[in-house]
Amino acid sequence: MPELLAAIAPLVDGIDVASAGEMALALPHAKHISFAGPGKRDAELEAAIKAQVVINLESEGEATRALRIADQFGIVPRLAVRVNPTFDLKGSGMRMGGGAKPFGVDAERVPELVRALVSAGAEWFGFHIFAGSQALDAEAIAETQANTIALAGELAEQAGTTPHHVNIGGGFGIPYFPNEKPVDLALVSEKLTAVLDERADILSNTVFAMEMGRYLVGEAGVYLCRIVDRKVSHGEVFLVTDGGLHHQLAASGNFGTVVRRNYPIANASKFGSEPEETATVVGCLCTPLDKLGDQVGLPKADVGDIVAVFMAGAYGASASPSRFLGHPEPAEILVNK
Repeated sequence: MPELLAAIAPLVDGIDVASAGEMALALPHAKHISFAGPGKRDAELEAAIKAQVVINLESEGEATRALRIADQFGIVPRLAVRVNPTFDLKGSGMRMGGGAKPFGVDAERVPELVRALVSAGAEWFGFHIFAGSQALDAEAIAETQANTIALAGELAEQAGTTPHHVNIGGGFGIPYFPNEKPVDLALVSEKLTAVLDERADILSNTVFAMEMGRYLVGEAGVYLCRIVDRKVSHGEVFLVTDGGLHHQLAASGNFGTVVRRNYPIANASKFGSEPEETATVVGCLCTPLDKLGDQVGLPKADVGDIVAVFMAGAYGASASPSRFLGHPEPAEILVNK
C-alpha cells in the first residue's frame, strides 16, 4: 500500500523487499533497501544492482548471476548472503530455517561463498539470517536471536572477514486469537542486549538489524465488508458478505495456519451490542473455503450491516487472490493520526 509505505518509511531504518515491484515502490522513500527471496530474475538483479540495493543472495547460482550482471555494467554490487541456519524459531507460525529449505545457503557452505564474493570484487554487505515468523514466545525469540548472532560470528571467522551488517530476522508475532498474549519486548530487549555485549570480536563493528514485519502494522488494520444476504441452512445462520478470502486470505484461515481459528470479528453496525445469535460469516465466492467467521457470537445481523474483521493490517489485500472469480478489488484507506 503506497500510502502506508510513505507514512512508515521515515520511522524505520530501511525496507526489505521481495520483488522488483516492491523495490520500485520503496526506492523513493527508503534510506536502505535489501532485496530477499528465492527466484530473483536476471532483470530484477540488474535493477537492484543499478539502484545499489543490497541483494540477499539465496544460492550460489544467484551469486554467479549477480556477479556476471554487475560485471556487464561495470558496477560493484552490494551483496549479502542469506543463511539457512541449522536451527529454527521454536513455536513460529512459519519456519524459515533448519533442514532443507528453498531459502538461503546452507550454513556450512556460506564461508566459501563469502570468500568468493570478496575475491570477485563485490561489496560483501553481510548476513541475512531469518529462522521463522509469527512467534509470541519471548524466550524462544531471544534464544533464536542468541543462536543467530553466535552463528554470524562463527561464519565471519570462518570466512575471515567482518560483515558490515547482520540482519537477524524477525519473528515478532501479534496476538490474533483468544488467550494469546503480546510478545514481551522488555524480555527480548534485555536478553538481546546481553548477547550483543558478549558477541564475537569479529562482530564488534557490525551493524545489527531486525525485520519487524507484521508487528508494525498487523494490529492497525480493519477489513470491512457488507452483509448482502442472511440465510438459514439446517438451523445454522449464514451471513453472506460482499467480501471474502479474495480480499483477506489470512483471515479465512488459508494462509499458513494448520487449524482454522477466527480472527476477531464484529458487527460494526451494532458495535458494543451484546451477542444475540451464533452465525457463520462467509464471503461471496463459490468455495467452502471462503469463510471469515465460523460459529461466532454476534448481535442479530441484518442485510446491509457492516462486518469488521480485525488484525487485518498485514497479509491483507496484497496477499490475497483478488482476481479469483472476477469480483471487485477492495478499496484501501489509510487513517494516519
